[in-house]
Amino acid sequence: MTSHSEPRLAVVVVGASRGIGRAIAKVAARERNVVVLVARSAEGLAAAAVDVQKAGGEAFTLELDLLAADAPAHLEAFLTANDLVCGVLVNSAGYGLRGAATLLPVKDQIGIIDLNIRALTDMTLRFLPGMLARGRGGVINLGSVAGLIPGPYMALYYASKGFVHSFSDALHQEACRFGVTVTCVAPGPVSTEFLERSGANRAALFKILPKLDAEYVAERAWSGFKSGRRRVVPGISAKLITLVAAFLPTAAILPLIGRLQRRSKDPCPCGSGRNLKECCGSAPRHGASCRNSASRRDEGHL
Repeated sequence: MTSHSEPRLAVVVVGASRGIGRAIAKVAARERNVVVLVARSAEGLAAAAVDVQKAGGEAFTLELDLLAADAPAHLEAFLTANDLVCGVLVNSAGYGLRGAATLLPVKDQIGIIDLNIRALTDMTLRFLPGMLARGRGGVINLGSVAGLIPGPYMALYYASKGFVHSFSDALHQEACRFGVTVTCVAPGPVSTEFLERSGANRAALFKILPKLDAEYVAERAWSGFKSGRRRVVPGISAKLITLVAAFLPTAAILPLIGRLQRRSKDPCPCGSGRNLKECCGSAPRHGASCRNSASRRDEGHL
């Protein structure tokens, strides 16, 4: 008579090839966990797997395009084939773009919604029911202090993180009575490739704010999750931003964020083709028309 062992629980890290996801994978590995690393980059996955093994964990890697409609099903099939189940899900994949929403490529901005919101939601809803049935485990979703306020010149990124916060908070309340934790991690700027890839490193806001190490964020995220916390805000500057967002009205915050995230050399959002400084300069006040609107009409603009 053949006996069948129970599938092993795994920590599944989505977006594990770099940054905070890779750092969380390494922290989880210190507890001798099985860690499944998921990302598109084969090279990044191989390096992350070495980190996990050196930290004492067992590593599995899966190259996966998270934007594919069947990505969650493909991941689940991979787990089943390796006699694993998702005990903890870490959703750390995501990206952002800095620039005026009217000028950034629409396809790339919709991609932010697809990855930061749709893929995260799809993965969470695929694996959370199993956690509830087992009465253990949970989900770590990577948010940002950016999700607490609107973000002119990074509009879609800030909005996507706002969704992550709201979704995670609601699921935490639904799941905690079953012994399952859903934690949203909301750091400020972190020293990862995100700042350069998104173009955020060229904005004054991200030059002013101190940068956190990904390893520090990962440590705080994992310990907060293990403690059953709904929200983890690593770093003093992120905590201060949280307080400011809670007490200052949006009308006061918006102009400040806009000023700190735009650059005078950026293309003007009006579509004139000139840079912001040469064209419209600062934002119009309280509905006043752009100072160059008349000249643009003379040039044939409606």
